[in-house]
Amino acid sequence: MNLTLEAPRLTAHDRCDRCGAQAYVKVLLEAGGELMFCAHHARAHEDALKGIASEVIDETERLHLKPEPVED
Repeated sequence: MNLTLEAPRLTAHDRCDRCGAQAYVKVLLEAGGELMFCAHHARAHEDALKGIASEVIDETERLHLKPEPVED
């Protein structure tokens, strides 16, 4: 049996650790723990995070998606 786990999607409840805006990037640290960033702060700190991140979950593409209409 093959089991594929998908990383949990970031929600509106996930907030940037730097400014409090909605987080679209989650950084899992090699030493343990995680950091969350809005797209702006993720780009601003990208170089510093490369050396300490074990995984980066980047959902910034969602910023450009058009909302789907809600059917009644």
